[in-house]
Amino acid sequence: MEFFRIKKDIPFMRHALVFNVVSALTFVAAVFFLWHKGLHLSIEFTGGTVMEVTYAKPANIEGIRKTVEALGYTDTQVQNFGTAQDVMIRLPVQKGTTSAQQSEKVFSALKAQAADVKLQRVEFVGPQVGEELAHDGLSALAMVVIGVMIYLAVRFEWKFAVAAIIANLHDVVIILGFFAFFQWEFSLSVLAGVLAVLGYSVNESVVIFDRIRENFRKLRKAPVMEVIDNAITSTISRTIITHGCTQLMVLSMLVLGGATLHYFALALTIGILFGIYSSVFVAAAVAMWLGVKREDLIKPVKEKDETGGAVV
Repeated sequence: MEFFRIKKDIPFMRHALVFNVVSALTFVAAVFFLWHKGLHLSIEFTGGTVMEVTYAKPANIEGIRKTVEALGYTDTQVQNFGTAQDVMIRLPVQKGTTSAQQSEKVFSALKAQAADVKLQRVEFVGPQVGEELAHDGLSALAMVVIGVMIYLAVRFEWKFAVAAIIANLHDVVIILGFFAFFQWEFSLSVLAGVLAVLGYSVNESVVIFDRIRENFRKLRKAPVMEVIDNAITSTISRTIITHGCTQLMVLSMLVLGGATLHYFALALTIGILFGIYSSVFVAAAVAMWLGVKREDLIKPVKEKDETGGAVV
């Protein structure tokens, strides 16, 4: 389905060098902020106190969050789990205060707001659990990267695999750079968003790579740069439709999802925008710089001569 069709190819690759320089500078800036400021990790990684409370009626999440923040806890997580009456509260570690003192202080404040609240469970999560989560998250990221490279190398060619991974890591590092620069909270849900962006971004690259391979069959006399420009131009309508619809859904989570989904949706928003950019100006351009050519994707056809032998 196409809402519009561009008849003349847009010369994307003519400006590839300029955009690659911009990408490199953005990537370096993101790495710098990650090194200089670091990520503002949630208590899922740093440790803290987990409280579970239940109400007789559906809980007012925003009211509970404001009550907890009024006590001086700025990095709390308040969310429903199971039912609308059950609420999980995550409190960061405070020096000089035990987990029992934290939970008692918070529960007393909640009790003053609603007499029907009941404390179900209090648990202290140590930093070692956070280290394990961070290790598992990095392992998951590495497995996704390796899997994507193997898939692309088998389906296309190793040059496309390298180009796609560079583009995907470009997206991931820039997302992390945004979170480091603005010191947004990095939680497990954000990590899930980063992993989702990896799959989403490679999907766009695969669509363009597939059209490049198709163009090598159809445009046999065209130079590589024109083949890539035609492939990108011919997929623009599809890109706008798919990414536009996805972004509408993500924006609804960003605006209406509340604090629980805010940073998850923010990570997806950044990833979608940079994913479109990187698929065109990073993945396709890197494949061009690596010297991808028709022979890499299309095997020469062997023709039989009159004597029955094969002529290449």
